[in-house]
Amino acid sequence: MNKIVIIADSTCDLSEELIKKHDIKIVPLHVSFKGDDTDYLDGVSITREELYKKADELNITPSTGARNVSELIEDFKQYVDQGYDVVFTGIGSGLSSTYNNALLARQEVSEEHIEVVDSQNLSTGIGLLVLKMAKFRDEGLNIHEIASKVRELVPLVSAKFCIDRLDYLHRGGRCSGMTKALAELFKIHPIAKVINNKLTVYRMPRGKYIKAVDEQINEFKKDFDHIDKDCVFITHSGHMDGEEKYIYDELAKYIPIENIHITEAGCVICSHCGPKTIGILYILEK
Repeated sequence: MNKIVIIADSTCDLSEELIKKHDIKIVPLHVSFKGDDTDYLDGVSITREELYKKADELNITPSTGARNVSELIEDFKQYVDQGYDVVFTGIGSGLSSTYNNALLARQEVSEEHIEVVDSQNLSTGIGLLVLKMAKFRDEGLNIHEIASKVRELVPLVSAKFCIDRLDYLHRGGRCSGMTKALAELFKIHPIAKVINNKLTVYRMPRGKYIKAVDEQINEFKKDFDHIDKDCVFITHSGHMDGEEKYIYDELAKYIPIENIHITEAGCVICSHCGPKTIGILYILEK
């Protein structure tokens, strides 16, 4: 059996430590700004703080772009040519064309030696699946077995986020000016959840931001008996006021601390949600 390489796109939001520990290859998606001809690569040619600064200076939300077919052909071919089999996943097909582009690249390079999995998710919702891929690889499964087992886990991923500011969603045309104004007036901090391959606002708690955070923690507690305890992510988009530590301390009452990982979102995810967004992500056992 060929050696296996696992490739994920930059929206998986795994830490450098986890990427290195589990020998995962990351390929970047694209970020751009209207009026700027530069094509930025997520986490390569632009950082999250540079993105926020530029977005605020221009008063526009960055645009994001998929990994294109020619890039993915090169991503896959370099490993297949070296005798590797490849498993790839990235941002969900309902959120980006990256998945469909990866299928086209697979057809061009090798359908036998490449598997492409639709995460139907974003951020460390993808990251959870990537770590499972690494686990199955290390257990000796081939790429087809890995892909099959991970596809069974896809609908069991729970990914939700508290959003502090709606200006990024508004500037990007993802919420109306009226919604933004009402949210500010009534101090609403939406909770968005990935449902059926889409990021959907499913709760609108009023009050301080910490109330929305507590709602996430309470949902985690309700799910606890059915959570895969191997890995739980706390992922945020920066500019936090200690909420990540607050969540960590609460989750540490239930989950071994070595299985709780705090990670930071990359530029693509931050382009859509803006600063001070935080989520708790895990896989359900049923």
